[in-house]
Amino acid sequence: MQPLSWAGIARLGLVQSALGAIVMLASSLLNRIMVVEYATAAALPAGLVAFHYGVQLSRPKWGHGSDAGWRRTPWIIGGMAVLGAGGLLATFTTTQLGGPFGPALAALVLAYAMIGIGVGAAGTSLLALLATRTAEARRPAAASLTWIMMIIGIVISAGTAGALLDPFTPERLLTVAAGVVAVAFTLTCLAVWGVEGTPMAEEKREAAPFGEAIAAIWGDPLTRLFSIFVFFSMLAYSMQDLILEPFAGLVFNMTPGQSTSLSGVQHQGVLAGMILVGVGGHAFGGRQGLKLKRWIVAGCLASGLALASLALAARAGPGWPLSLNVGLLGFANGMFAVAAIGSMLELAGRGGPGHEGIRMGLWGASQAAAFGIGGFVGALAVDTLRRLVASTGQAFELVFWVEGGLFIIAALIALKLNDSMANQAGRPNTKEAMA
Repeated sequence: MQPLSWAGIARLGLVQSALGAIVMLASSLLNRIMVVEYATAAALPAGLVAFHYGVQLSRPKWGHGSDAGWRRTPWIIGGMAVLGAGGLLATFTTTQLGGPFGPALAALVLAYAMIGIGVGAAGTSLLALLATRTAEARRPAAASLTWIMMIIGIVISAGTAGALLDPFTPERLLTVAAGVVAVAFTLTCLAVWGVEGTPMAEEKREAAPFGEAIAAIWGDPLTRLFSIFVFFSMLAYSMQDLILEPFAGLVFNMTPGQSTSLSGVQHQGVLAGMILVGVGGHAFGGRQGLKLKRWIVAGCLASGLALASLALAARAGPGWPLSLNVGLLGFANGMFAVAAIGSMLELAGRGGPGHEGIRMGLWGASQAAAFGIGGFVGALAVDTLRRLVASTGQAFELVFWVEGGLFIIAALIALKLNDSMANQAGRPNTKEAMA
């Protein structure tokens, strides 16, 4: 089967845009509406978002299902259908929060479980399809393109939904949510139609039972090490998600508008870092995978340095070039994140065809666990330290030092990955070949 053309890669990037749009609806827009318009405790949407990450620990099972079925397209479309239905149920239930709380909470838990399942099934199968069908030389750029398109999808849908929601009414919220879901699902169906093609007879194979397959995958030292890297790097990456804007307000006296603009600076940096890796993925000599590992190490080390600078900023207070610091943090984060995705695309095919989905699922589960834990732990640590130490700035300083240390650990793991890739290049995993 022919590798994907750039047009085919861009079409799969549109699926990422659609996925990001619906996730924005559940994790950002409804978060604000629950807390502000319906005056619920902030713990409710935070807990629901953490729960949907917990549900995504099932990603290896969804990836194995798409491996066993030989085709990824039905899993992508089916996952997006479940995701969209979960988003609509979550939106409708949010508008009922003024009534009995028990039934509304039960419906929200069901809705966010559907969102987690939908993201897991569609997202894992999409990455597996990219891994299976993208030529090695194009993987850095393909990873950059698809993730940039996901961020663009989030930005466009958030801006459009925000503009259409004023003045707010529950009916208008439901209409906007239905429009986002309808456009996202339609775009997904059109984008994946005919991209995958029909597997050749020689490409089809019997998949091992899930337990046997996951044990064989975990038995590969390189896969296991990469899973640990994904967890530590994404834990460091996510710990600042919920504390950066409060940090800007509490320590630098920024207004809500100013702190929101600061978040925009960070995302611009992320995009710039992703573009650099996509364009510069061919800059180093040697095997493509080793090039990507160098970008990962550089991005993790730079992220650690940027967080160390934020720790110093917490001590210095107003007068520190905070926007520049946060922009550099975003740039470094974008470098390592998209290089890690490119490495996933390469490593997913180790051991021969038929394991891409379950590998992507394993790494997706590691990422989901890190995101679920990281945001919560970061916020909890700041709250706890503010009660224990002398100043608010010192509380943030300590947390930023810990985050920077986690990135250094991730860089050391990535260096070990570099050595493993160099030693095992081209060597198949015997256990997996037998599975």
